[in-house]
Amino acid sequence: MGKTKSVKSSGRFAQRYGATPRKRVLAIESKARKGQRCPKCKSADTVSRIAVGIWECSSCGIKFAGGAFISQTTLGKTLTPEEMKSLKKGTQS
Repeated sequence: MGKTKSVKSSGRFAQRYGATPRKRVLAIESKARKGQRCPKCKSADTVSRIAVGIWECSSCGIKFAGGAFISQTTLGKTLTPEEMKSLKKGTQS
């Protein structure tokens, strides 16, 4: 049983589980297989996953926390040092 062009990596599930779960798996796996960019040195394809949610850049050596399948999630916002200081003081802009 091989994969086809239209279903790509989710072809291994054949007709099982329904279309929607297979589409979700395909979206997650395609993002996970793409090269990840380092948040510090911005070099592409140098980030590798050490464990679930722990990532390391082979270029600059930084270790950081991220998502389970991708290194940077889109849910949270990265704060600048100035924004962090204003939050610590209690003044939020």
